[in-house]
Amino acid sequence: KMTGRENYNDLHVFMLVAREGSFTKAAARLGLAQSGVSRTIRDLEARLGVQLLMRTTRSLSLTQAGEQLYRTAQGCFQSLDAGLATLAHYRDTPSGTVRINASQHAIDKVLLPKLTIFRQRYPDIRLELISESRFVNIIDERFDAGVRLGDEVDEGMVAVRITPDLEMVMVATPDHFLQYGFPQAPADLAGHPCIAYQFADGSLYQWELWQEGKAIK
Repeated sequence: KMTGRENYNDLHVFMLVAREGSFTKAAARLGLAQSGVSRTIRDLEARLGVQLLMRTTRSLSLTQAGEQLYRTAQGCFQSLDAGLATLAHYRDTPSGTVRINASQHAIDKVLLPKLTIFRQRYPDIRLELISESRFVNIIDERFDAGVRLGDEVDEGMVAVRITPDLEMVMVATPDHFLQYGFPQAPADLAGHPCIAYQFADGSLYQWELWQEGKAIK
């Protein structure tokens, strides 16, 4: 039964022996002793239960089973070599799928305006933007990155600023001011019915205001 790294190494040795037509030449190519190469082929034959090479004092030839194995292994090694060669594409050209979790605000204001230049620069990358406001564990839910307001991240994550500070404003309709009056100071807002933002854990986002250089929530 062909399993394990040892068998693949032995197949490589067998391929060289068959190609060179000589244990001695194959051993020289591998930097091994001729006796070690002979033993490797004997071990391979023993595991497979078939004779792969016909040996005489002057020549070396493949049996019918050996020819079958040589053709099979050659195709497999060629496919493996081709697969390894394609890795150069991944090294030189960023490609694949990138999943980014972000709030709809971040998608609209930060990410979408940059898609044109991103597409031009990285045409082989498929970008998935998933809109969610909850605080998502990026690793557990298999995202590559997340965009957040502020700098709060899970342990082990790295936060990088991608925009300047954003300024937010509070707004109300004229009818609201007619009914409740125009607030003169932040404390006056306590008497107004307000629309608040509630986090997934039930807590409310506190409006962050500045008054004479001092932060007020």
